[in-house]
Amino acid sequence: MHDPSAAESANLALLTVQAMRRVDAAAISSGTSGLTLMQRAGAAVADRALAMGGEKILVLCGPGNNGGDGFVAARLLVDAGRSVELQLLGDRASLAGDAAIAAAEWPGPVGRANASLPDCDLVIDALFGAGLSRDLEGDARALVEAVNAAGQPVLSVDVPSGLDGDTGRIRGAAIRAQETVTFVALKPGHLLQPGRSLCGHITLADIGTGPAALEAGLAGAPRLFRNAPGLWTLPALSASSHKYTRGHALVLSGPAFKTGAARLAARGALRVGAGLVTIASPASALPENAAHLTAIMLRPCETADDLDDLLVDDRLNALLIGPGLGTGPTTCELVAVAASAGRALVLDADALTSFRSELRTLARHLRDGEARAVLTPHEGEFGRLFSGTEVLAQDLTKPERTARAAHLAGAVVVLKGADTVIAAPDGRIAINDHGSPYLGTAGSGDVLGGLICGLLAQGLEPFEAACAAVWLHGDAGLRHGPGLIAEDIPELMPAVLRDLAPSVS
Repeated sequence: MHDPSAAESANLALLTVQAMRRVDAAAISSGTSGLTLMQRAGAAVADRALAMGGEKILVLCGPGNNGGDGFVAARLLVDAGRSVELQLLGDRASLAGDAAIAAAEWPGPVGRANASLPDCDLVIDALFGAGLSRDLEGDARALVEAVNAAGQPVLSVDVPSGLDGDTGRIRGAAIRAQETVTFVALKPGHLLQPGRSLCGHITLADIGTGPAALEAGLAGAPRLFRNAPGLWTLPALSASSHKYTRGHALVLSGPAFKTGAARLAARGALRVGAGLVTIASPASALPENAAHLTAIMLRPCETADDLDDLLVDDRLNALLIGPGLGTGPTTCELVAVAASAGRALVLDADALTSFRSELRTLARHLRDGEARAVLTPHEGEFGRLFSGTEVLAQDLTKPERTARAAHLAGAVVVLKGADTVIAAPDGRIAINDHGSPYLGTAGSGDVLGGLICGLLAQGLEPFEAACAAVWLHGDAGLRHGPGLIAEDIPELMPAVLRDLAPSVS
């Protein structure tokens, strides 16, 4: 298992709002004052504002510490020769603590923020931070909507005002920023939609809280990570590696005229490094599959008994079941046999839908066979599989839903989407922001299943294999861009892997 502490040191840990408060408290208790942290945060904001350019800057400050950061940034921008107008939402006399001190050090006038915005080159949004706990309304909402309507570039402090830092949800209304500066670590809301789309380019600033304070903040918090290299390591090759040391992936094919999904998945498994890949195909589909396959092998397989016979070969160490397979009792039986064999297992598409509202049955199969399993549903499949369980409670965030699903299923769950979330039964959760809307094309998910299966075949544990495959899949989409089709994704793997794979020893 990959050591998550390495991810934390690489700034991959995500901080909830409550965890961030603990970081601040730990830093202050160790001797760094809250005002010093505010001054450093404001300096980071000012630096980004100077980099963004423009001579006339409007700084909108809120009534809390986020507003205090804005006061500091405004003062530093004046010192740098910029023309700054500062406006406060609320009464200056109501400012307290470090924010009041920062306001007292501001040398200029303080206007009253309202929906009539002055002309400027840049707006600094220091109204509300990640801890906003209520929907914006009244003057606050009108101001946020006015900023969006004005169309000027916006630099947000911590998160765009109106964005929930834990969930990425909009609290009534939220600013759409061109850039966001946040501190110590990213928050889940920076990566979860729609928050991710509102933040623009994100700068993570070190304000000197230190590693001990970060550890204090993470203690007892959900084990949340940004999905990126460092959270996982790709399989390494040695000079003595050969096809039998790199695993053998088995992909189950659907019947005739429904075989393309399995071939896409198999190609993905092969391209990601599995030494051998075989498609198990119904007799009716053998000619169709044979006409398209070269390096990928082909074996007949009609029934669960046939699969059981195939799995006598223990070199078949990872299976993918579901793409194009068809739904119903036969698919359930195939899953049961695969799970009982105790191999690494990826279940997608029809394999998930076949267990509609039968999560307990699926979980029992996985548990009894001690299968190392990864489930890869999109939202529709997720809803069908977990129907009637607590997982679908309305108030849960996407990471919470995925984590509960992983616990109930006893498997890693990859809840696909623009903000794919990967959760393990042991509580680890990764949020992926390394992707592209061009991946929203037929067959793309089948390739993802194949990538996971290929990495499992090479020995990666399920959570690491799932996280790595999601990132590699996203990187392929980012590299290709417009015109991407699913067939392109496996062919992009050599370039993607070349930049990441460890050298051969």
